[in-house]
Amino acid sequence: MESPLPPAPGADAHLALDFANTAIALPGGQYVDLLGSPASVNEWLTAHNLAPEDADVQEMCATQLRALREHVRSLLAARVSGAPALPAALDAVNDALTRVPTAQLLHWDDKTGPYRAAPCPTNEILEHALATIAAGTADLLTSPEAEALTACDATPCNRYLIRHGRRHWCSTRCGDRVRAARAYARRTAG
Repeated sequence: MESPLPPAPGADAHLALDFANTAIALPGGQYVDLLGSPASVNEWLTAHNLAPEDADVQEMCATQLRALREHVRSLLAARVSGAPALPAALDAVNDALTRVPTAQLLHWDDKTGPYRAAPCPTNEILEHALATIAAGTADLLTSPEAEALTACDATPCNRYLIRHGRRHWCSTRCGDRVRAARAYARRTAG
């Protein structure tokens, strides 16, 4: 499933931001969930090099990914508002971080010799994806860019972005909607 909006500023550099923005509230009560089905989860994971195209994601895995997304969104919201983080959200991200060993292990190929690689057996694709997303979340929240993390100012948009300059919207579409609403309010107030 393709997003109805372009990536929010910063989403190309921060996997966690792109991941959090897979739940999109649109005008008119519309809602788009880019992780709404196992097939769309598989598509998103493949597009972000977190799973092969034939990973055959099942609903149980999709549910786990959507649950992590809500925890990531909760942490981003806490960071933006300056509120304390929910312990359950921190626990979920830390659990995902520790599920998969991230240290590259030493392997030996009889022909080419020693090399290092992180283990990721096929049956652990989801755990690897969850750990990668959780690491990206931790990196984003502790980076200098976290100071510029903000929520889109356009109602009902629920996406997050890295603010550059004065821009407070995740897309031109949201910015145009806010400006049109302001213009309408000025015309009708007079």
